[in-house]
Amino acid sequence: MFQNKTLNRALYLLSSVALLVMVWWLMKDPTAKFTESLPGLDKRGVADTASEKVEIGKIFQTTSSAYQEMSESWPRFRGIDFDNISKSPVKLREKFGPAGPDVRWSIQLGEGHSGAAIYKGLVYLLDYNEKEKADLLRCISLTDGKELWNRGYHVTIKRNHGMSRTIPAITEKYILSMGPRCHVMCLDRATGNFRWGMDVAKEYMTEIPFWYTGQCPMIDNDVAVIATGGKALMIGISCETGKILWETPNPEKWKMSHSSIMPYKFGNRKMYVYSAIGGLAGIAADGPDVGKVLWKTTAWNHSVVAPSPVCMPDGKIFIAAGYGAGAMMLQLKENSGKFTIEVLQEYLPRFGLASEQQTPVYWEGHLFGILPKDAGSLRNQFVCVNPSDCKKIVWASGSTARFGLGPYFIADNKFFILDDEGVLTIVRPGTAKYVQLDQVRVIKDGADAWAPLAIANGYLLLRDSKTMVCINMNL
Repeated sequence: MFQNKTLNRALYLLSSVALLVMVWWLMKDPTAKFTESLPGLDKRGVADTASEKVEIGKIFQTTSSAYQEMSESWPRFRGIDFDNISKSPVKLREKFGPAGPDVRWSIQLGEGHSGAAIYKGLVYLLDYNEKEKADLLRCISLTDGKELWNRGYHVTIKRNHGMSRTIPAITEKYILSMGPRCHVMCLDRATGNFRWGMDVAKEYMTEIPFWYTGQCPMIDNDVAVIATGGKALMIGISCETGKILWETPNPEKWKMSHSSIMPYKFGNRKMYVYSAIGGLAGIAADGPDVGKVLWKTTAWNHSVVAPSPVCMPDGKIFIAAGYGAGAMMLQLKENSGKFTIEVLQEYLPRFGLASEQQTPVYWEGHLFGILPKDAGSLRNQFVCVNPSDCKKIVWASGSTARFGLGPYFIADNKFFILDDEGVLTIVRPGTAKYVQLDQVRVIKDGADAWAPLAIANGYLLLRDSKTMVCINMNL
């Protein structure tokens, strides 16, 4: 009997303790010390930059001075006129023949999607060297691929679908680069001598975009133009001195996107059009009010924006974004110096021209581009539309001609299109139908060939995630 009472008492006490523990567990919030994970909440860019001392321009290595000077240039993102159309009179081949492409050189690169700029026989490429842990602006001979020099700085970059993504801007006097973590570097073009640098993320509290900086910097009349986000929407810096000349206010705290600034002349005004995370804006590019917001709209606001705005002569502006965002066509109007902007069309990718990564080309009154993967049966096809109705496909390349996220441009009245895997296709531009001229693999075992193309004097530069190739396309 005594043993039974003792056992019952023990079971009662045990049950009481278990009940108390259960009540405590039910009332306790196990996530009380957790922070909700939201895009941008981690302040990734600001924190990384603040924790590491980066001496911009400190590295300089020279190996040669010999190169063949040439006459033509492709000095920045989308070429001389920002339209991805070469104006060169050089005649290019439209078929490769049994011998295949004339590959002049091939070099290995750090993993990334940064394209090249070309200036009179020299190639300028921002690369990331994982062994040295450094962003390096490399100067390479166009005709033979030999490196003349490189200038850069040590910075930690973790692989995130590649690292470097931008194209430097080149003039006769200056080189301007922008690295994955928003480090801007200005050099003398002829010598590679360091002029000045800026840590944009630190100076302007910029949130570095997902997958690092994709914005290609611009030089306009010896002024470096950068869309910073953060404390300012856009800034102008003297290439000669590094002095900040103007800043555009950013009261809505719009953020830097992967998109690049496009210059635009409309209504007797020159402006910079930028598709930020937060909206689309036109910023005065000259005059006493340089840096002033001439117009803006929040009708376009998506979290991942890579294509740049396509600004057409009649005031139409086409913009697109990836991850299901689709596209929008807007109409800019001017009246007595005042600008207004209205939405003409907005639609999802399966309903018309859209783009995830590359910027469409405007040619002969039509827009040409590669549809994203979420465009239904037309996914990854090259298409043509009339800007008056971008939901109506004029023609498509067909189910056997898909190109992934690859780049494209026009040279010598031919479209050159590179697919994800390094296959180059030559297409005859036209508004009636898709006409394929030839197709050949130019990068063995190519993968993620997304970097914009460049061409000068018939030498075509293209790359996948790890290899750059130069092809002589001259007849």
